[in-house]
Amino acid sequence: MITLYGIPNCDTVKKARRWLDEQGVAYTFHDYKKQGVPEAGLDRWLAAKGWQALVNRQGTTWRKLDPATQAGVTDAASARALMLAQASVIKRPVVEAGETVLVGFDADAYQALKHG
Repeated sequence: MITLYGIPNCDTVKKARRWLDEQGVAYTFHDYKKQGVPEAGLDRWLAAKGWQALVNRQGTTWRKLDPATQAGVTDAASARALMLAQASVIKRPVVEAGETVLVGFDADAYQALKHG
């Protein structure tokens, strides 16, 4: 089963969902705003991709953080705490398909989901 994690109004999440729909790939959408960040899922993503790939330093949420909070994100534990507290700082979307974890949207990487 494929699960796509994100927030519905994110343009990149919309692109990913549109691509999956157009390709006929079945998935479940997990809305951070309504359902929160799944701790076990976050731990799997951290193990698979590392905290640097998951923290979106380009996004509005990161830029609005005070400099001390930004400077405090130095390892997996501090990044995990921030991502649990502020889901919008997680790079979107995150897709889980079995053991595969994808971060962001890349049509080429998503091709593998069609055959998964």
